[in-house]
Amino acid sequence: MKNKRKRLPGLAMTAVMALALITDASADNIRGFPGKVPAAYGQECAACHTAYPPGMLPARSWQRIMNGLEKHYGTDASLDAASVQQLSAWLQAHAGTVKRAANVEPPDDRITRSVWFERKHRKIDPAVWKLAAVKSAGNCIACHTRADRADYGDATRRVPAGMDARLLRGWDD
Repeated sequence: MKNKRKRLPGLAMTAVMALALITDASADNIRGFPGKVPAAYGQECAACHTAYPPGMLPARSWQRIMNGLEKHYGTDASLDAASVQQLSAWLQAHAGTVKRAANVEPPDDRITRSVWFERKHRKIDPAVWKLAAVKSAGNCIACHTRADRADYGDATRRVPAGMDARLLRGWDD
């Protein structure tokens, strides 16, 4: 009987890992990038901000973003035509379709203004976004230590510097 009890956690962990693998195969997975990530995505996009997983926005949002790189949120992020075509194709192929993006385009095509982002962060005190260690809601890595690998899970989350107990309200919700 003791052996069975010792093996049960192992079997339970195996089942959880199998479920995680099945879940990770979904098109809207944000704990890992889908498909083969084009080198230009890391070299160009991630050079200035978090390399957001494509499942965080619907296809039409990505299309508008890629068609407006010369005025990308106040910055000229223009790329050569080949890079634009490659990145656009990858973003379109892996754009959010179900849970997170659900073809609901956020205002100004901003991930931080999407319905799911606002729901997930609804209890975060607005002062958190202004902390020197955070700077904005789009600086995911300030709290999500593996955001650069598209892992936004609770297990890899940290309290950013300068965040006091008053601002921790709702942190674990």
